Amino acid sequence: MGGFYFFMSLQFSFIIPVYNRPNEVRELLESFLRQESNDFEIVIVEDGSQKTSESVIAEFKNALTISYYQKENTGPGDSRNYGMKHAKGNYYIILDSDCVLPPHYFDEIKKQLNHNFVHCFGGPDKADKSFTNIQKAIDFAMTSFITTGGIRGKKGGVGRFQPRSFNMGLSKEAFLKTGGFGNIHPGEDPELVFRIWKENYETRLFENAFVYHKRRINWQKFHAQVSKFGMVRAILNKWHPNTSKITYWFPTFFILGFLASLILLVFKIQWPITLYILYFTVVLVSAFVKTKNVVASISACWAALIQFFGYGFGFLKSTILVNFSNKEPHIIFPKLFFK
Repeated sequence: MGGFYFFMSLQFSFIIPVYNRPNEVRELLESFLRQESNDFEIVIVEDGSQKTSESVIAEFKNALTISYYQKENTGPGDSRNYGMKHAKGNYYIILDSDCVLPPHYFDEIKKQLNHNFVHCFGGPDKADKSFTNIQKAIDFAMTSFITTGGIRGKKGGVGRFQPRSFNMGLSKEAFLKTGGFGNIHPGEDPELVFRIWKENYETRLFENAFVYHKRRINWQKFHAQVSKFGMVRAILNKWHPNTSKITYWFPTFFILGFLASLILLVFKIQWPITLYILYFTVVLVSAFVKTKNVVASISACWAALIQFFGYGFGFLKSTILVNFSNKEPHIIFPKLFFK
């Protein structure tokens, strides 16, 4: 599958859905100006924003090839589909609007695709030195192997690599074959990846094609986000049972064990809580090695705990309701779906 691409040159279109983020769009477009080459189109889809990026985009019109669309709010997945349908290229690079690109990003992607073409790829995300301590802590919790198993962009990650839509490439052929993203959110990216695999396309990690993911988030929003991740994963297990893994239960086991260790402490049984103390010591040290920042490292322990609690209980609740209720997931969890 892909012979077509050997007989014509790849034409790239960046697809970026936006919702009320003009400041982030400015930073992203500035990073496009710093790319080592610029033979690409940028497609920005305003997803029903009240605070649009129109005036910001106008500042870059003469320096970058930008196609700008405004539409009603239908969610990021549908907005990406909209952008791909209107794009001029035959290979789409999908980004979140709160990402910033290092100067080598685009050339790295071209190098990888020209060397060994793949219809779908994903790249990692990293924290820039300018990020706040909370941003650095959350980045660590979401990307470290000791907290997530490396599912978001590590060669040693658990299982087959699943690209994420904050930094993802997709050929026009694969988009047309699969129909693009569904209406679930979050979780629309792994759900699409499962259908890509079903069509016998491969996915691959481009380890050096990383982005700086500047998440606009606080602790409350982070808990809500990871809780939704857990709920969505149970739904995806129901829809795609062949992709289900015991590792998805680990956050639930971790939290149930943590609560049990606190109960056992009342009865003066200390060894279980000692294991958790050792684990968070490893998190603290690992985060410090990565960030060189004491506050960010301590915050990383809190971020990991929030991530385990939010995801673990979200996954457990959703697994029970999705499998033992006669209702469809979009009826049980309407806030996880766009109409």
